[in-house]
Amino acid sequence: AAYLPTLKAKGAKSVKVCTLLLKPEAVQHDLELAYVGFEIPNEFVIGYGLDYNGRGRNLGAIYSIVANK
Repeated sequence: AAYLPTLKAKGAKSVKVCTLLLKPEAVQHDLELAYVGFEIPNEFVIGYGLDYNGRGRNLGAIYSIVANK
């Protein structure tokens, strides 16, 4: 959210924020999202560019991590 005033100051006529994944339970800031791809549970996910310790970002889909118990 900190970058929005900077973009507007540089002459942007409008700025809209989008997210591929939204975890409603984990939201910490009041930020207006113009576009949301998917709402997901508050679980750690990997794949499609998201990683865990550098692993999994090259996966072609998004997966949740299941902890070993």
